Amino acid sequence: MDSLSQIALGAAVGVAVMGRKTALWKAAVMGAVVGTLPDLDVLIKHGDPIRDMTLHRTESHALFYLTLVAPLFAWITAKLAREMHLFKYWWLAVWLVLVTHPLLDTMTIYGTQLALPFSDYPFGIGSVFVIDPLYTLPLLIGTGIALARKQLAGLRWNTFGLAASSVYLLWGLAMQFYVGTLADKSLAAQGLSVQQRLVTAAPFNSLLWRVVAITPEGYAESFYSLLDSDTEIRFVEYPRGQEIYQVVRSNWEVNRIAWFSHGYFKMEQQNGVISIADLRMGVEPYYTFTFDVAKHSIDKNNERIIFITPEQRIPAIKSEQSLQWFPQRLLGKTDQSLVEFLGSK
Repeated sequence: MDSLSQIALGAAVGVAVMGRKTALWKAAVMGAVVGTLPDLDVLIKHGDPIRDMTLHRTESHALFYLTLVAPLFAWITAKLAREMHLFKYWWLAVWLVLVTHPLLDTMTIYGTQLALPFSDYPFGIGSVFVIDPLYTLPLLIGTGIALARKQLAGLRWNTFGLAASSVYLLWGLAMQFYVGTLADKSLAAQGLSVQQRLVTAAPFNSLLWRVVAITPEGYAESFYSLLDSDTEIRFVEYPRGQEIYQVVRSNWEVNRIAWFSHGYFKMEQQNGVISIADLRMGVEPYYTFTFDVAKHSIDKNNERIIFITPEQRIPAIKSEQSLQWFPQRLLGKTDQSLVEFLGSK
């Protein structure tokens, strides 16, 4: 999740654990600070943007390592608060703040390697978008009122904020499952052979959902809004560049994205440059993580593939029309894909 959400969650958890034992502001500040620590790994540069992307949310988000460092951070916190006699309670609070951070991140689609060092599998459920105000606001409101009111009444508001945000996460899981069942029926009705299928929350809300299905010929994409007038989901198929992948699959960068995306990727070649995109984050034709990985040239009948190290992520430049499409699709006013919507303008 975004930094504000992690700060809000950390503060709320800190107040919930320590609110009856120390000043509420101390508990909130500790939670907010500790809640941001795992994300400081973004400051580490690994040499290229693909490594930076796939090595984010690794050791700093692993439950095992966070459990190991929790006593150290708890000791520092208790020392700064001048409450060493409350060390065991600070330990519990710090540990809960640390481990809830990657657990929340796992609800997004990005990929969190929380099982390190035992497994490097990048977990990503996708039932909530990385920024969702309806998740964050209850935490901010609950903790904010708690700090403004007296101890007992404030704790109730903080508990309410935690409960409301947790219910919202459960709502997202339920709606993700529901849309998945509709998608499976629609895919079968369209006669599409599906190798794997993904349902993710669209940006900033849990009403609009994106569905991506990998097929033998490529991939199919669609959106479903809970405000749509019917339950049929119309999929649009796109090429995935499998023939390109077969040529460059030995490349480390290509394999890394293929692994990290769980197979949800596409490859394209334009003007002699081969790129790979993570299909989980974005919308056709704009994807958040797209990288140039090779150059393809033909010189005097000699065909050459030259692998290149990506210097930067290719920006997903969105048109003004795409910003018009999103709210219309969320409200169920159009069943066009973004590609079709752009083409009709």
